Amino acid sequence: MKMIILQILLIFILSFPVFGQDETNKTPNVLDPEIEAEIFEELKWLKAETETETVWSASKYQQKASEAPSYVSIITHRDIHQYGYRNLAEIISSVSGIYTIYDRTYHYIGVRGFNRLGDLNTRVLLLVDGHRINDTIFQQALIGTDFPIDVDMIERVEITRGPGSCLYGTNAFFAVINVITRKGKDLNGFEISAEAGSYESFKGRLSYGKLFSNDLEITASGTLYSSRGEDNLYYAEFDDPATNNGIVNTKDGDRFSQALLSLAYKNFSLYSGYSWREKEVPTAAFDTAFNEDYFTLDERAYIEGSYTSSLNSYTDLFLKLYYDRYVYEGKYPYDWETEEGIPYILNNRDRDISEWFGGELRTTLNLLKNMRLTLGGEYLYNLHQSFFNYDENPYEVWLDEDDNETSWAFFIHSEIRITETLILNGGIRYDWYETFGDTFNPRLAVIWQAGEKSSLKAIYGTAFRAPDVYENYVTEDMSSQELNPEEIDTYEIIWEQVLAENFKLLVSGFYYTIDGLISQAAYEDDWTYANMDNVEAKGMEIEMHGKLKNGISGQVNYTWQDVQSEDNDDELSNSPKHLVKARVSFPLLQERLNLSIEGNYMSDRKTAQGETADQYIVFNTGLIWKDIPDGLTLSTHLYNLFDERYADPVGEENYQDTIEQLGTTFRFKLTYQF
Repeated sequence: MKMIILQILLIFILSFPVFGQDETNKTPNVLDPEIEAEIFEELKWLKAETETETVWSASKYQQKASEAPSYVSIITHRDIHQYGYRNLAEIISSVSGIYTIYDRTYHYIGVRGFNRLGDLNTRVLLLVDGHRINDTIFQQALIGTDFPIDVDMIERVEITRGPGSCLYGTNAFFAVINVITRKGKDLNGFEISAEAGSYESFKGRLSYGKLFSNDLEITASGTLYSSRGEDNLYYAEFDDPATNNGIVNTKDGDRFSQALLSLAYKNFSLYSGYSWREKEVPTAAFDTAFNEDYFTLDERAYIEGSYTSSLNSYTDLFLKLYYDRYVYEGKYPYDWETEEGIPYILNNRDRDISEWFGGELRTTLNLLKNMRLTLGGEYLYNLHQSFFNYDENPYEVWLDEDDNETSWAFFIHSEIRITETLILNGGIRYDWYETFGDTFNPRLAVIWQAGEKSSLKAIYGTAFRAPDVYENYVTEDMSSQELNPEEIDTYEIIWEQVLAENFKLLVSGFYYTIDGLISQAAYEDDWTYANMDNVEAKGMEIEMHGKLKNGISGQVNYTWQDVQSEDNDDELSNSPKHLVKARVSFPLLQERLNLSIEGNYMSDRKTAQGETADQYIVFNTGLIWKDIPDGLTLSTHLYNLFDERYADPVGEENYQDTIEQLGTTFRFKLTYQF
């Protein structure tokens, strides 16, 4: 039945029924304020449409997406607004080959069939305006409410699939996600937003941006959010009178604050961001006491200054310096007893801190009219990589470690236009770490413009993930074995075809192997980490997106992926074979109203305990009403429209094999620009 509904939705979207009215607009002799506002909005749309054809993160310079050495997806501010995406996880889940899961604490990314349960988001590199967000202690990419930028302040998201270590180093394993924030010229004044949703969820934002006539551009934004979460969550695994019959009472709260400030003047730019997020954990993970106060806290801050200059007609120079800080805190309640046998709750606490600074120097040379050469180097120094774990009652320290380390890298990247229709794109990067030594990672792409509307890309590349601090600490403490970086080899063929005006088809076939996955391993009477697992995968992605002349726009994509362990030929956990996603947006009443519909299907997945998490399909819908009055926008969205009951598989730190996800929820939002 679910597949029938999905097929109906896809046919509905692909057919794009046209029910808008044709109107003849006469050009007035004098532009009144309302018409000027309409023109401004149309120019913003044209700007967004143009930007979807270019990408920066594939090569560290702006280029056509059809000429980039990667399968590229771009989600614009307009998309985020129309479909009501509430966090980065929802944004990236809308594209082919990417899916996410949620364990009621964090969101986790799966790319092309790989999202090993219990692992953090360490194999995807997350950037904000080109600045690395993955921390240097856990290497975690935060994509839920812990993401440091309000999604309303996102101008566009670039997703470049495939290995990116040839430019970015560690973590650019499966993909690079670059979030580009809205700047002063995009806001052009003040913007206030207030929203309310299910489970007493409230959010407020105040933003200001302006590009002044003297070339000074300023952007500032602040956000507060609070949600009570679900009241009475039921977990059958704890259905016992001793554990409140499996019911968790009001332990699902989520609170965060975010701040963003950017300044730009001529060749100089300054970016900074701060976020604080506290999440109550209702799942009793890591053998904690059920229905007790368990929380995690993530705090992230960064500041970056950069300088860009064209030294002459063929040489561009870029320099940046940055400082970052990440703090993780956790409170874990455990059932305990005194020496007299009296039961009580023992609170164990974590406080882990990572502080680092670094820089990058890069120059791009435009040579011989058909060659672009990029040379660069990076340096990173970790001031602190500290772990502190202790019991509160009675006080006892279990772990107190503080380390620092250095890494540096050089890279070279070249784009050569052999003919007007043939491009050779290649690069290599050398990284050196104090912990394991060095690694080289190349990428080579041949891009053939088969016609005015067609292109074919053949890509090969390698990437790596360096062992994180905790993995190294446990390994050094428990055994004499040293950890090496995880390595991936990827082969990919991509066909891009413009079918008609404003419609595009992309087809990709990929194959990759992973060597030396870092996994927990038994060691004497304890455990450690070791490079011990290997993976082989193949798959394909098909995507079509476009827009009709009457403004109806949409996208549909399908992913097939087959990922297995090379050691025992078993399929990996949390690796769905099929993903289908579709969405459509209808402008109404001369585009003052907008109706959106979205559907996401995921096939069965293997759980950590070898069981099956069932397939599901979820629909979302939204309605946006603009200029009521001028500058005021009202939006309302329903998520999981038909209240589909489904669950995500979770890691073995949980007693539960799967965690049920939210049913139908809503959000009302008011935004005022002035």
